[in-house]
Amino acid sequence: MILKEVCVDNFTDAVNAFKCGANRIEFCSNLDQDGLTPKIEDLLTLSKTIDIPIRCMLRPHSKSFIYDEDDLKKIVDTINICKKIKIDGVVFGCLDNENEIDFDVLKYISIISKPLKLIFHKAIDFTPDFSKSFNSLIDSKLVDGVLTSGGKVKAIDNLELLSKICSSIPKDFEFIACGNITFENYDYIHSIIKSKFYHGKKIIKF
Repeated sequence: MILKEVCVDNFTDAVNAFKCGANRIEFCSNLDQDGLTPKIEDLLTLSKTIDIPIRCMLRPHSKSFIYDEDDLKKIVDTINICKKIKIDGVVFGCLDNENEIDFDVLKYISIISKPLKLIFHKAIDFTPDFSKSFNSLIDSKLVDGVLTSGGKVKAIDNLELLSKICSSIPKDFEFIACGNITFENYDYIHSIIKSKFYHGKKIIKF
């Protein structure tokens, strides 16, 4: 089965995406800032309304992917609520001052978030050496998957690398292809990279 995850930042779009065939929702707020942590009341209402998996964005600000103690407290509070309302997983990414993955912070969030699925988001595309970061992330065993366009803005500009990744990842690791993948270019992109997971704001028509 091919899973199409729709990224939305409001309740109405989430419900419409569900009705139009989305297999999973990534729920956030402020897509104009590439997605921030959603309001808990909206997440709770959504969880009671649709019966497909929901993943919650953990991103308290859009200034960077660096988080201080106050930020981490907000993130942990959101994780604990997600556990109580049976959210399928959380989506998170953290970098250090050199734009490398901050594995100390990631390990902390990985421990806190269990048993939720933990997905590392497109912060990985900002690292200086994508392949090195991707392999280190898999080797760390701290996350259940990664959401990425392989270090570029658009998946369609990186099909060779994305295809290579799809053919070599561990079977239990979610490689979620993203980056301007829409219902209009999905068939072409999938014919080349053959991922089992796709993500986008317009990955289905609704």
